Amino acid sequence: MDASALPVEPSPEPRASSRPSLSAEGRQRLFPAATDAEWADWRWHQRHSVRGLEQLERYVSLTADERAGVQETSALFRIGISPYYLSLIDPEHPFCPVRMQSIPVRAEARIRPGELADPLGEDKTRPEECIVHKYPDRVLFLALDTCSVYCRHCTRRRITQGGVAELTKDQMRRGIDYVRRHPEVRDVLISGGDPFLLSEARLEELLAPLSEIPHVEMIRIGTRVPVVLPMRVTDALASTLRRYAPVFVVTHFNHPKEVTPEAREACERLIDHGVPVENQAVLMRRINSDARIIKELSHVLLRSRVRPYYLHQMDVAEGCEHLRTPIAKGLEIIQQLRGHTTGLAVPHLAVDLPGGGGKVTLQPDYVVERGERETVFRNYKGEHYAYPEPEETDCACPYDEVWQARSRDYGLRKG
Repeated sequence: MDASALPVEPSPEPRASSRPSLSAEGRQRLFPAATDAEWADWRWHQRHSVRGLEQLERYVSLTADERAGVQETSALFRIGISPYYLSLIDPEHPFCPVRMQSIPVRAEARIRPGELADPLGEDKTRPEECIVHKYPDRVLFLALDTCSVYCRHCTRRRITQGGVAELTKDQMRRGIDYVRRHPEVRDVLISGGDPFLLSEARLEELLAPLSEIPHVEMIRIGTRVPVVLPMRVTDALASTLRRYAPVFVVTHFNHPKEVTPEAREACERLIDHGVPVENQAVLMRRINSDARIIKELSHVLLRSRVRPYYLHQMDVAEGCEHLRTPIAKGLEIIQQLRGHTTGLAVPHLAVDLPGGGGKVTLQPDYVVERGERETVFRNYKGEHYAYPEPEETDCACPYDEVWQARSRDYGLRKG
């Protein structure tokens, strides 16, 4: 009998867990008086953010190392944890990845050799208060200095420590004018701080004029809000972003524990509105420095239609060495992923070179031998395969001059 004629049994529905989510458990334990309406209100979370030692100790039994860390880093970098993100912390385990990302330890107060206040060399390419122009065709637009959670691995702690990059209307206008005056800029990355903490109206004041500039082809927004404050991602916010397409959201999940039902819903709301979402994780020692964890993170993100884009080697920001991994660890993780999961689940391993050298990407070396007639590779199993080189090597593209002349007439270029 033709197998295609056989009746197809419907796939069984996945069984819903009878256990509440991590955030629901944490909410009940830490904020039992919060109403559903309050918990769903991102502004309520901002108002009730945990910002100091006394307040933090009401919710978490701190270790001696954490208590000293909060005290000794208080003048160096803000502490701030939204009630939602606080609800994900394991109260029993100091190595909980959420706990390690949001509560400082004593090592953070120590600045090691090689660490930099401006690890990416942004300030020397900052022609306006809110503009960093390091790459030829793109700029970073610093919208504000505020976050809903102050991550202990923050690379811009010199800005997000408070009161340094508040975006006035005049500064915003000057930043937009800078982009308008530089036709080489085709890509604007809005970051900060966290741009999603702006109201829709305030965000639109930035998106609307940028999208009207003929040479700006795309806008990206860097945000950790889907991870740490997912209730902020409302239909109103998603609709605002969609009006100025193409707008890409680049978010920042570092561990599968962060991909809660609420976080998945936030990402999927953006995607359902036509706003693509990509993830940039940071590789951190004892938090996600294992191929199994990165693979699980990639898989759970892909199930929510979020593309794992970058796995970043940690920047050399002051006070962060205790979280950094050797370069070899990142390469080892990528090698353990290649061939063992879909290519979509393997992020690019990126190093942002200290002092402003820009990003470079790394991968394990699969080339065994290069020759004129063939190149020999090893695959993910260690087996060797030869790729024959072609006799003809002229790689010029004769039609390209014609295409460049015609493509604008076909409406395939902006402007």
